[in-house]
Amino acid sequence: MKKKLPPLNWLRSFEATARHLNFTQAAGELNLTQAAISQQVKGLESQLGATLFKRLPRGLELTDAGKAYLPVVHECIRRLATATDEIFGQSKARLLTVRCNLVFFTAWLAPRLHRFQRLYPEVGIRFTSNIWIEDDGKESDMEIRYGKGTWPGLEADRLTWDKLFPVCSPRLAGGMAPPESPEQLSEYTLLHVIGYEEGWGYWLDQAGFANVRSGHEMQFDTLISALEMARQGGGIALGRSSLVGGMIDSGELITPFEFSVDTSEAFHLVRPAFKYIHPHAELFRSWIMDEASQNRGS
Repeated sequence: MKKKLPPLNWLRSFEATARHLNFTQAAGELNLTQAAISQQVKGLESQLGATLFKRLPRGLELTDAGKAYLPVVHECIRRLATATDEIFGQSKARLLTVRCNLVFFTAWLAPRLHRFQRLYPEVGIRFTSNIWIEDDGKESDMEIRYGKGTWPGLEADRLTWDKLFPVCSPRLAGGMAPPESPEQLSEYTLLHVIGYEEGWGYWLDQAGFANVRSGHEMQFDTLISALEMARQGGGIALGRSSLVGGMIDSGELITPFEFSVDTSEAFHLVRPAFKYIHPHAELFRSWIMDEASQNRGS
């Protein structure tokens, strides 16, 4: 038969007494009398049917049962205190931490953030970058990742539905004119991004130009670097419609020909599955999903 769970105040008295090995000091920490602490510890021992402390002439000493019980009680109290503070504490002082893909932050999120700040001025946000995926996610509440939306232990909300097409500067390095057709791409430097499955090979195949081979290429570990190189005239990159619209509208980039393909990879807002989400994180999620819905395809 299972033991009945002891009252929380008895467990707190035991935990404080075990740390101090002194009833008086534990009483001072918990704002109780020494007699109350002693009585609660005795009540706990009686319910458990085990002695937790050896009462010595000059103090206390944990029994083997007390030593075994203490780590579990201590961790439970610590976690309960942390959750209570996180959920019901001074939320205005808490920063929401979002790890974000760098190119998505720069090209998509940053131009829209003023709307979130206007709606929720009380929510502070700390952004960190995630050039490469880290699986633990311990330091963030939510994360924006690029991929197909399936990551173990994470729930994902899709944010973008992209068209994929070549982009370049109107003025290429060396005085070259932009290509007029995909067949001419073999004469240009193609800018590749490591880690994107739907890269140049995918685009050429889907657009019907699988026979075209690049004579020159450069590789980057972030899309933002490839797009900047393209903007500077150093080659031709693959643009994603959700990211390059602003640079096309400003004339910094052009689309040299009208061949675009749909992508299955996308940017997603991810968060740990089956984990409490802070109210500020829920506000951010609701807002960004609304923005994504309004700007679908853009």
